[in-house]
Amino acid sequence: MEPKLLIRQYCQQFNMSGINKAIDNLLTEAERKSQGYLDYTVDLLRTEADYRQVRDINKRMKLAALPRYCDLGNYDHNFSNGITVTRLNQLQELHWMDQIYNIILMGPSGTGKTFVSAGLCAEAVKRGYKAYFRTMDNLIGTLKMKEITRTAKAEYKRLLNAHLIVIDDIMLFPVEKREAVSLFNFINQIYEKTSFIITTNKKPAEWALMLGDEVLATALLDRLLFQCEVINLSGKSYRLENRKTIFEANKN
Repeated sequence: MEPKLLIRQYCQQFNMSGINKAIDNLLTEAERKSQGYLDYTVDLLRTEADYRQVRDINKRMKLAALPRYCDLGNYDHNFSNGITVTRLNQLQELHWMDQIYNIILMGPSGTGKTFVSAGLCAEAVKRGYKAYFRTMDNLIGTLKMKEITRTAKAEYKRLLNAHLIVIDDIMLFPVEKREAVSLFNFINQIYEKTSFIITTNKKPAEWALMLGDEVLATALLDRLLFQCEVINLSGKSYRLENRKTIFEANKN
């Protein structure tokens, strides 16, 4: 059998897709550089390692379920919402995660809460953390269905082992008592080993109203605020300020 075909066969046998996809280029480059056996072997293994790293990140990004736009590299620093470039850079370093700190982003709709939280979640995924972005509605749905469907059970288990969980738009709508208790039990189970990023347009004092239970709201906030940085965002809605139109600009 031709050597190249034999290499491909072994790649399939040992699940080395990175080498298999790049073998033609690797051979061409090796001949061009007159590489020795050692250098060529290193290139083979590096190619496979890089391929697996990218594949792993893509897989974890998919599980993170991030919004479509979440690259903090595209953050518009001309938009004034109360968060400085320095503070955003510090948040991106993720040192607070190693200390099991939480971040609460609080402010009106459109001030960048979701964008910042999703961007930090994406950064955590790239750094190798198990990080997930979920809306309040997503999370409540998982807690309700975890004993009923395999999908919800697997999702629940995944969240229990997370390094970071973003809960977007918490307390946007009133929560039924049973759902509120489930949410508290979930957070109470993992808050000592998992960091949270919470986005909300409700002040902590308003959480009791949304939960319909002041004692439960106090207990929930006690756990989230124990080690926490509260960042108040302000200003007009970025979406409304930069809204698009289906009509062409008036050229007259």
